[in-house]
Amino acid sequence: MSTAVIIGATSGIGREVAVRLIGEGWKVGIAGRREELLADIQGEYGSETVSYAVMDVTKESATAALDALLAQTGAPDLFLHVAGIGYQNPDIDERIELDIIQTNCLGMVRIVSHFVNYVKGNPAYGRDHRALIGVVTSVAATAGLGVAAAYSASKKMQVQYLSALAQLARMKDIPVLFSDIRPGFVATDLLDARHGYPLMMTASQAASHILRGLKRRRRVIIFDWRFRLITAIWSLIPRGLWERLTFIKTR
Repeated sequence: MSTAVIIGATSGIGREVAVRLIGEGWKVGIAGRREELLADIQGEYGSETVSYAVMDVTKESATAALDALLAQTGAPDLFLHVAGIGYQNPDIDERIELDIIQTNCLGMVRIVSHFVNYVKGNPAYGRDHRALIGVVTSVAATAGLGVAAAYSASKKMQVQYLSALAQLARMKDIPVLFSDIRPGFVATDLLDARHGYPLMMTASQAASHILRGLKRRRRVIIFDWRFRLITAIWSLIPRGLWERLTFIKTR
């Protein structure tokens, strides 16, 4: 039986991936802020299959919660960090900007760095057993979107952090692999489908793309082919021109 730990599994992509893995016979540890939703998943699939820990990644106590969860699951083969928030904020509400950075940047670093250190000190891992760490970033990391400045910046930071950790893992021979998961628009609690976002996909569709990429150990997972094309074009636009494209909006 393979084991996965998913941070941010109470709903949306995280929950969908957890349910898919459970269906494939995995043992899964899940974490999130809403205990009633975590308990519902455990109640549906059983405590022998599902362990959970209540966790808020913005709090220092999150690492203790992660340790408690890892004590239940044992050394996981897959560690998936999905926890994050994102909002359009064209009025530059400072509270919203800072909440996004607190969750997506500080929260992600807190949890992922703690897990890397867990791997370093765990004899269950080695050259023949590397932990796969997946982090859900976004295609928004490709170029800053004016209506979502903090969100775009936080996702760019996540991408760069994973790249640096991947290099460090090679330097220090840390038995981890990384997958940078960059979805486009996915219908979740954080993204109101009524706004008519382009190329919207369901959480179920997103989970299928994610699991396919993780099983192939892809370093970067962008889905689907339309967003791979879009981001390739975005990356070719000079900064000066991009900053003048004031018609670009997501809703």
